Amino acid sequence: MQEPITDGISSRRSDGVDRSIQGTPPPGYSFPTHKLAKTLQDPTKTPLVLVACGSYSPVTYLHLRMFEMAADYFNGHPTYELIGGYFSPVSDYYQKEGLAPAHHRVRMCELATETSSTWLMVDSWEALQPSYQRTAVVLDHFDDELNGNLRGMTLADGTTRKIQVLLLAGGDLIESMGKKDVWASEDLHHILGQYGCMIIERTGSDVWEFLLSHDILYAHKSNIHVVKQVIYNDISSTKVRLFVKRKMSIKYLVPDAVMRYIFDNSLYSTKLTRKRDYVSYAFD
Repeated sequence: MQEPITDGISSRRSDGVDRSIQGTPPPGYSFPTHKLAKTLQDPTKTPLVLVACGSYSPVTYLHLRMFEMAADYFNGHPTYELIGGYFSPVSDYYQKEGLAPAHHRVRMCELATETSSTWLMVDSWEALQPSYQRTAVVLDHFDDELNGNLRGMTLADGTTRKIQVLLLAGGDLIESMGKKDVWASEDLHHILGQYGCMIIERTGSDVWEFLLSHDILYAHKSNIHVVKQVIYNDISSTKVRLFVKRKMSIKYLVPDAVMRYIFDNSLYSTKLTRKRDYVSYAFD
């Protein structure tokens, strides 16, 4: 996902970094917390929440598997205990061709998670924004909700502990961070320094080799977690959209409820996508 260098309304956080963030939540918005774990199984660990930003047009089984692969990684981790995960669909102002309206993408993510997962939720804040929000701003929003409004996680002894927010992404995202003029340097330092990143590495790629060649990424390498795909999966939203357009089956590429929603709402059947979408392997 490309990141504009500047956008939105500027505000300064306590860490001294300017952030573009909306002052008030969208009408009717409430932050979902119903699937967050209420207690830590190991009170010595840091509670962790995964956040995956993306188009999700539509959400696929690969997107769901990314969360499960990350969960396996943190199972038994010496420092962190996973307490929840969130999909955060981009707003319509991302202006990517092939992007269904935000309310459809949010609903498809909800259908994919509401009965199939005990810990995955969908946050509509980013999707409802009247302007495109950078990933750094979105992570700040989650931090504000979890550690500001919720005041972190309350432990059995009555004390509270800060919840660590971690960005979940595919290997294509980390590679985009190394491209000139795609991400602002201050955003990279903020994302990787304050939050960190969990990368699902594609078969045949080498994230660590890439990190060696990028100064900012290498400086924050201790906050970058990498998981290799043991079972290769290259399902992409781009391919699903193309299959729908060509009247080909998408069963077992997306959850059945998502497939029904696509057809019930006539999504992706007529609108052309960009030429590059036909060969894209991005986790979109």
